[in-house]
Amino acid sequence: MTREVLYWLNLEEGDVYVDCTIGLGGHSKTILKEKKGKVRILGIDRDEEALRVAKEELKEYEQQVTLIKANFKHLPQVLKKENINKVDGILYDLGLSSMQLDSPKRGFSFRQCGPLDMRMDSSQTLTAAHLVNQLSEKELECIFFGLGEERWARRVAKFIVEERKLNPLKTTLDLVQVAKRAIPAKFRRGKRIHFATRIFQALRIKVNEELENLEISLNSSLDLLRAKGRICVISYHSLEDRIVKRQFKKGKEKGLKILTKKVIRPSAEEIRANPRARSARLRAAEKA
Repeated sequence: MTREVLYWLNLEEGDVYVDCTIGLGGHSKTILKEKKGKVRILGIDRDEEALRVAKEELKEYEQQVTLIKANFKHLPQVLKKENINKVDGILYDLGLSSMQLDSPKRGFSFRQCGPLDMRMDSSQTLTAAHLVNQLSEKELECIFFGLGEERWARRVAKFIVEERKLNPLKTTLDLVQVAKRAIPAKFRRGKRIHFATRIFQALRIKVNEELENLEISLNSSLDLLRAKGRICVISYHSLEDRIVKRQFKKGKEKGLKILTKKVIRPSAEEIRANPRARSARLRAAEKA
């Protein structure tokens, strides 16, 4: 949704903008091209691999870009360290990059065999393998239902606990096979999304504390915007979107003007070119 981001951020030459999830640098590169390199960008990401790719992707604009490994919940501290008091735009593009999904060693995808990892920040110790092999059946059920909205959360948790008594779950395919046995066949076949999608989503969210971090960051980010500064958030599932909607509504007490009365969806053309974008939803707001 790069064109939509350009439109709703409405950046001008000379503006300072924060890309809280710079990923591979796609949005920021387009903004730099559009503004002929005459904006300053602070790019944040938890993923060192992503930052290395972004550095290469944005090398022609290296004087305008500062890349920092950080969790966006620490945005106020990051800006303070960079001697930045206020910014003109803030972008969050939540979810996973294609690089993360396509790398088996990261363990994010149920379509490839890899370790049950799912860490965005490889320096942290908690992994998905720890969760599925150490948490109680009830705790796993709560994760799958609360963070994945998985109908069969109780059965999947029960089957995981039974399986790990025999063998620990070490790989993504180990987990997929357990989920396949737990979810009745008629509810697995012919569905629009893969039967393991919500299980993997829930574990990834828990491993990376995604919802907590988003809530913390959005709560502080509004104070970091200049007057008429804008914030855009692209989310990929209802749990994230509810937090964004709630925080924007709360921000109205501080003079925040919600620009998108309804979520902005990707165009049919973009979905054809990138099917992974089909669940994206953008919300934007402006500080008074």
